[in-house]
Amino acid sequence: MDELDAYSRTVSAVAAEVTPRVAAVRIGRGSGSAVVVSADGVLVTNAHVVADARHGRADFLDGVQAPVRVVGVDPLSDLAVLRAEHPADLPPPVRLGDADRLVVGQLVVAVGNPLGLAGSVTAGVVSALGRSLPTRSGRAGRVVEDVIQTDAALNPGNSGGALADSAGRVVGINTAVAGVGLGLAVPVNATTRRIVEALLRDGRVRRAYLGVVGTPAPVPADVAERHSRHSGVRLAEVVPGSPAAEAGLRAGDLVLDVGRHPVQNAQGIQKQLFGDAVGVPLPVTVLRNGAMVDVVAVPTELS
Repeated sequence: MDELDAYSRTVSAVAAEVTPRVAAVRIGRGSGSAVVVSADGVLVTNAHVVADARHGRADFLDGVQAPVRVVGVDPLSDLAVLRAEHPADLPPPVRLGDADRLVVGQLVVAVGNPLGLAGSVTAGVVSALGRSLPTRSGRAGRVVEDVIQTDAALNPGNSGGALADSAGRVVGINTAVAGVGLGLAVPVNATTRRIVEALLRDGRVRRAYLGVVGTPAPVPADVAERHSRHSGVRLAEVVPGSPAAEAGLRAGDLVLDVGRHPVQNAQGIQKQLFGDAVGVPLPVTVLRNGAMVDVVAVPTELS
């Protein structure tokens, strides 16, 4: 009973802190949730909630109704940034955490507006990390990388809401319901912050394109011992005709370094692929058939 009481106190405390800072949003024909992330009226939601709309409204639990405009949309991360017309009316922003510190089995709490039920709270655990999610842009081969999988119940309307850790820090933006007991969230981390900054500054995120899809994988024991490396990214797909294919990368390669930086997951690759990497030779080291192979790819701009 003591353990249950402690669990209940934790979830209740997170709900009390986060719920007032998550709005129900209606933008054009779309609806979902959005999270207040700064005191000057910036909210983050999902790109698929916004679609092509430019204006909408955010409703908070305290009765505040705030007109919002769409500042920028990034379908590749499924993130969008909104700005309230009257920021002084909004509640204080959430505290942002770091999804890179999450571990499987960790308690998380989802806050949103599923099926129009404002301020709904569910709890669960981090079920898996490093998942990939096909984007809703209709472009083949485009995926949102490194999403968080949770068994916290999510339903339509949760999209754009908060996924928080036991300390009340928002570590994810809920984005999809993949099945019964299977919810997905875009991680909140350094890369997410960079995306939000780009959307605020430019209204879009300029990216370099390599043309690979991968998943975290262990490094063989003998290689790990020699190089002090324990994980990399196994390439599940190399898009034909892409910069990766032209450089000689192959499905099955285990990527160890990109741009001379060690990578352990797909996000490690994505960090090297913002706009300043377009047209710049990018060294990539992979393990192939037990041997180290170095190639140089030249990313193009992602259209």
